[in-house]
Amino acid sequence: MTGRIFELQGYAIALDKVMFLTRVFAAEDGEGFQFNIRFGSDLRLAPKFATRHEADLQRSLLIKALNET
Repeated sequence: MTGRIFELQGYAIALDKVMFLTRVFAAEDGEGFQFNIRFGSDLRLAPKFATRHEADLQRSLLIKALNET
């Protein structure tokens, strides 16, 4: 495998397959905060976090990993 892998909430994300990353926003029904990761073929992963700080941190780490590839 040539691509790098990023682990997030138990998911292994192939960084070379990430197409789009949204900003952090409040999840529906008061379920905390989330951001969306979109892959090809309209596949989406929406990790949710208890606090906005945790969501921002994880999103920033993902962006850093994406920039390093």
